[in-house]
Amino acid sequence: MSLRIELGSEELRPIVRLAVAEALERMEAERAKFNGRLAFTEPEAAMLVGVKPHVLRDCRRRGELQGAKVGSKIVYTRADLLEFLERQKENS
Repeated sequence: MSLRIELGSEELRPIVRLAVAEALERMEAERAKFNGRLAFTEPEAAMLVGVKPHVLRDCRRRGELQGAKVGSKIVYTRADLLEFLERQKENS
């Protein structure tokens, strides 16, 4: 048994607008969490990338990822993380 729903463009438009608005709202909420910061600690950066902190640490130690020691913490800039992800994409 299959269900078929047909919607015209006028009926679909408000649904699409709502979905886009909700997605943009979620993205803005995530961006606001980091409040325009220049760098992220290893646990924060790992969360942004979607891996465990030890994965970033190991990549940094192998020279696959740039990081900087600030005080007693290792931090990563947004640019560091984006470059790392691009290289990972190229290597896969």
